[in-house]
Amino acid sequence: MLPHAEKQLSRLNSPIYDSVKAKIFELRDTPRPPGCQKLRDREGWRIRVGDYRVIYKINDIEKTVAVLQIGHRSDVYR
Repeated sequence: MLPHAEKQLSRLNSPIYDSVKAKIFELRDTPRPPGCQKLRDREGWRIRVGDYRVIYKINDIEKTVAVLQIGHRSDVYR
């Protein structure tokens, strides 16, 4: 997880924090879960967690997932 994304995660209130963190841990085993979408405007993928979005990048060669950004759906794409 990038430092910027860690900071965004730490700012979330408790119930949302727990939900987002759980989804991020699930990405380790399933980087393209049902409902994820490839971004059109920039490189990466997104998953929904209620009104929040997790933007991440997948490196299939190294088999890694890097969380780029976490935020409310009205702010995360700006």
